[in-house]
Amino acid sequence: MALQAYSLARDGEAYLSPHFRVQEFRCKDGSDPVFVDTALVELLEQLRAHFGKAVTITSGYRTPAHNAKAGGTRFSQHLYGRAADIRVQGASVEEVAACAERLLHGCGGVGRYPAKAGRAAGWVHVDTRAEKARWRG
Repeated sequence: MALQAYSLARDGEAYLSPHFRVQEFRCKDGSDPVFVDTALVELLEQLRAHFGKAVTITSGYRTPAHNAKAGGTRFSQHLYGRAADIRVQGASVEEVAACAERLLHGCGGVGRYPAKAGRAAGWVHVDTRAEKARWRG
């Protein structure tokens, strides 16, 4: 794991890997800089390779203020650039989460957020923390 800091203004269009750009990890409040863990990018590339489809990041790095607005936990991995909430077109929350669990080898975080009343689409939270964490939201 290596946390990197990027300037959204200067590096936003830069590729961190073959399929992911800095801007995809930006905080929704538009703040600069953007923090991204290289292990998270590698995990997302592995998920993309497995499904053969684009992985959409709906939430990446978050500032403390934005994390509070989003209802994130006090020590959310999003605050440290180690988390992404994702969707894969045509794949269910369970399929994406199961693949992430296999790729994380008993560590990291995987949260399942299935579609439900008031939530039109589901997503999966993945993160690269050292210990194992699993939950349903």
